[in-house]
Amino acid sequence: MSPPPPPLGRARKRDAQLFDPALCDAELVDVRSQFTQGRWARARALLVGTGDDWDRRGHRVVVLAQTPAATAWAREWLLAEPESADAATLLACASVFGALRHKGTPAAAEEACRRAAALLPADPTPWLGLLLLSRAFGSEEEFSRHFDQVRARHREHHHAHHLMVAKLAERVLVSGQDPLHEVYDFAAWAAEESPADSPLAVLPVVAHAERYRVLAATHGHSPEAAAAHWAGRRARQVLRSAFDWWLEWERDDHPRNRVDLNFLAHAKLCEGRPAEAAALFHRIGSHATRAPWSYPDRDPQKAFLAARGVALGTA
Repeated sequence: MSPPPPPLGRARKRDAQLFDPALCDAELVDVRSQFTQGRWARARALLVGTGDDWDRRGHRVVVLAQTPAATAWAREWLLAEPESADAATLLACASVFGALRHKGTPAAAEEACRRAAALLPADPTPWLGLLLLSRAFGSEEEFSRHFDQVRARHREHHHAHHLMVAKLAERVLVSGQDPLHEVYDFAAWAAEESPADSPLAVLPVVAHAERYRVLAATHGHSPEAAAAHWAGRRARQVLRSAFDWWLEWERDDHPRNRVDLNFLAHAKLCEGRPAEAAALFHRIGSHATRAPWSYPDRDPQKAFLAARGVALGTA
């Protein structure tokens, strides 16, 4: 039986922490607070300790790279340790986010990523930076090449597969009905190619959410359209398989686990299964993610809190 909803006061306090990209990585949260003050030694120790856990390394680098003045502090670290692949990778990803905020150039960010990649060729993280960059500024060919580079280094790279699904979902369907769109086949293939305990088992659910984002932006959003999108045979099969996978494996140890749970909870509500969504909301806690609650063009905080209220019966 699921635990009861938390007391309202505690829930409100936690709601203020919604959408923290660090998710449930408490060590990262602590290090980030010091890194924002220029204390990069703790960031150095964190990344050294992360080692070649590539999903965790990518998650931690991306979160640190989004902090204010990340470029300046990473550059200071690199000046102190010119051969540090960790410093170079953090600077590269910080440069990517700077370019995305129009506070730097894509060319400079790309150069920084390639320098970092040369220092530690086995690391997919600089290529993740290039993938994020090409998602915004590059061609489809560049994006696909960068994805291949990430996957060559880590076949199950969680963040990279989510980016690829989001990109593929935006391709125009040339012919046939939406269930024939290529994004569904890609997500199914990636899930099938991965080990049984891989979080990519949830990727087909992400594909349906990303495709809904595109369809709603194109054709308009309505409750009826949302219900129809999740009512198809393929969607129902995908949701059943993903929920069963979560019950068996859960993978609470994965750094981006809460990303998957948010997508799955969103889908379960769209499918009309609030009881199953409630179990997921209990696991999510305060670790909401903007996607998919912002789909399509919604206030993610209002959408998340409303959905959680419906699922937990507190609305």
